[in-house]
Amino acid sequence: MINTTANGERVMLTTPSKLPKASGFLWNKHMMIHLNCRGYAVAQFMQPEPAKYAHAPNLEAKTFMQPEQPYYAHHPGRFVYIKNETTGEVFSGPYAPVKAPLDRYEFSVGKSDLAWKIQKGNIELTMELSLAPDEPIELWEIKVKNTGPDSEQVSIYPYFPVGYMSWMNQSGEYLKSINGIICSCVTPYQKYKDYPRIKTLKDKTFFLADTVPTSWEVNQETFEGEGGLHNPTGIAQDKLANGDARYETPACIMQYRINLEPNSSEQYRFLFGPARTNEEIQQIKSRYFDQNGFDQAREQYKSYVATGIGSITIDTPDSVLNNFVNHWLPRQMFYHGETNRLTTDPQTRNYLQDNMGYGYIIPEGARTTYLTALRQQSRSGEMPDGILIHPDAELKYINQVPHTDHCVWLPICMQAYLDETNDYGLLQERLAFADSDEEVTVAEHMDLAMEWLLKSRDERGLNYINQGDWCDPMNMVGPKGKGVSGWLTLGTAYALQTWASICELDQQHERADRFRQAAQEVIKAVNEHLWDGKWYARGITDDNVPFGISTDSEGKIFLNPQAWALLSDAASSEQQDSLINAVEAQLESPYGVEMLGPPFSAMREDVGRVTQKFPGSAENGSIYNHAAAFYIYGLYSSGYGDKAFRVLRKMIPGPNEADYLQRGQLPVFIPNYYRGGYKEFPRTAGRSSQLFNTGTVAWVYRSLIDGLFGIRGHQEGLEISPQLPSDWNDVKVVRQFRQATYHIHYKRVDQDVKQVLVNGAAIAGIIIPTKPGEEYQVVIEL
Repeated sequence: MINTTANGERVMLTTPSKLPKASGFLWNKHMMIHLNCRGYAVAQFMQPEPAKYAHAPNLEAKTFMQPEQPYYAHHPGRFVYIKNETTGEVFSGPYAPVKAPLDRYEFSVGKSDLAWKIQKGNIELTMELSLAPDEPIELWEIKVKNTGPDSEQVSIYPYFPVGYMSWMNQSGEYLKSINGIICSCVTPYQKYKDYPRIKTLKDKTFFLADTVPTSWEVNQETFEGEGGLHNPTGIAQDKLANGDARYETPACIMQYRINLEPNSSEQYRFLFGPARTNEEIQQIKSRYFDQNGFDQAREQYKSYVATGIGSITIDTPDSVLNNFVNHWLPRQMFYHGETNRLTTDPQTRNYLQDNMGYGYIIPEGARTTYLTALRQQSRSGEMPDGILIHPDAELKYINQVPHTDHCVWLPICMQAYLDETNDYGLLQERLAFADSDEEVTVAEHMDLAMEWLLKSRDERGLNYINQGDWCDPMNMVGPKGKGVSGWLTLGTAYALQTWASICELDQQHERADRFRQAAQEVIKAVNEHLWDGKWYARGITDDNVPFGISTDSEGKIFLNPQAWALLSDAASSEQQDSLINAVEAQLESPYGVEMLGPPFSAMREDVGRVTQKFPGSAENGSIYNHAAAFYIYGLYSSGYGDKAFRVLRKMIPGPNEADYLQRGQLPVFIPNYYRGGYKEFPRTAGRSSQLFNTGTVAWVYRSLIDGLFGIRGHQEGLEISPQLPSDWNDVKVVRQFRQATYHIHYKRVDQDVKQVLVNGAAIAGIIIPTKPGEEYQVVIEL
């Protein structure tokens, strides 16, 4: 059902029905497209805010992707109908809308393309999608082959629905001058002051072909007729009607009627995307269909994606893990760092954590991120809810709701960057503030952020939550200004400790002592007010009611406080064992560890809208992988290596068929969640959200480097402290670090004395010095 090429760079699915939502995604800096195995698509591009060029049949949200995206007959997609002109039989690729049984099916996810190869009878259809390297254009290549002994008369109909573009103005027509279909609209608006912005938008959708069609249709209703999309009336005719759309829903449909001799094939190429003017579309046609521009663009895009390689390559007893870590995990991190999730005002926590992962791939990009974020800090030390990364951007939606956690992420993410690069000069860069022209060093900016966290506490020493911390929908715990967050208080302790460690390495010993002492005061408050006997409470409401405690019937235990108690060393060894036992008993499932349990079944008004979400979905008790990744890193930080790996491995689908079927996802990305509610709703537990926007991936990568393989950066070189699973006896890793290459061989030995050998010689201690350009042969005896 699921196969992988020998080099690991492609994952193939051989059924369109068993995993109907299995999917892959492509992106460049200007767009993203998410396609499932049946051909349904969600695509966005930036102008500068997110926009769409293929729409649903009704007005829809354009700003962010939805988890567990529903699909239906008229959902936007990229399809090809095939009609046997002799028998009248019709099927479609990749599978929808006809959904006819196929003799062969393969959906193939590559790093820089998505492809299908299907066959019905003697007709083989191949569809391949790539992207332009630096603009929002889909590059499609479609091939039709006759594999039989007799000639075949067939018609090929690429069908790219454009959908309901606008209630103000929408139309579409075929233009012979460019051999393409152009669909036009006016983005709806009400305020006349919006017009100067509206008039600059790319309100045209084009579908350009390299081959002149036999006929075409632009009116979706005419094409569909009485037969429906599974058997369109337009296809029943010899030719399409060459129609247009005049304030009607447009679609891009062409017909190619051909005779295929035995073992012969025909190839067609198409461009699909947004534009502002017909002149721009004409230029696009010339660039891509003249002088080999199409092939050059595909190669350039392939090269672009290839720059996003990770800093480790692994060879372990787990082949699925090897493939995922070597190919797909760094690819997903690269996407996050390059696109910032296709928004102009990423949430501060997302911006910093996504770029924590980016730092393992393009460190200079992560460096710029930290400077950009700190320039938007207030003189008080407070960080904004979102970071503006475009001149015309403004804080929108969730970034207009006050959260209190954003300062926490600064030292935590910066530590990963400093570990990887040793760029302590960053701390001496001088920056102003969002509300002051005064320039101070990055280190002083960080001091102010830590001091803001310390000031934002109540008389007990617990951090205020306001209308949310890391958990956005926990919005009604503290709107009166009294509610506190147990997780955030532990996060403050960990941030203070992390910043103290950075200061220590930067020879700022007095500063380090000050913040380390402050962390201990915070930890004391946590243990006095939030330890519930077996685990830590999630918080205390405005009305002084603790929650996330043993007497709660729902939401009695939350994962985040337990994870960050491990990270911050707030828990004693006895407390660590107790809270881990509670997590394993109450939250761990075959598909990962749930975010809270039991899930809420109805609104709890002193907690917020998290309790309104369906039990086991999203933040209400799903296997929310971002939270699970904190827990994994916390387990590694506390020395629970086997437990950490068990939870980490559950994030990746497979390797058995039953697991793939339950999750419904290919092992090419980590989703933001898998359904929880394992005890309450076992039928749906483990189901993937299919949403690849998630802060999980950076933490998983960091857990691999710092925890599992123990090859973390240090000022003096590479620090060796692995926590391999106890049943792994022989592992190899190639580590790229500060322009040096380490070939590392871990092996278990039957002797009392364990050694680290570098180029054949044992070293004292656990730090291997680094010299740029050098290659090191390392043996780690376990």
